[in-house]
Amino acid sequence: MCVKEVLVENQVGLHARPATFFIQKANEFRSSIWVEKEERRVNAKSLLGVLSLGITGGTNIKILADGSDEDEAVESLVMLVKSGFAS
Repeated sequence: MCVKEVLVENQVGLHARPATFFIQKANEFRSSIWVEKEERRVNAKSLLGVLSLGITGGTNIKILADGSDEDEAVESLVMLVKSGFAS
């Protein structure tokens, strides 16, 4: 299991378009991937799940992955968040 914490810096957070980019990236990997905000964890490959977290700008989230490409998956998603979701 690979886990990294990252700060969502863009103003709108993980809503609509940024969430779509995030989920598309997550679906490129075979590993099981989750996003965690505070004590809630959801499937990173589920748009409704990610949107249900209500992640706003300035929020710390954890990205977790378990599987054959877990390190690459987490690193790729962390870089996407740090880029402000510039696909």
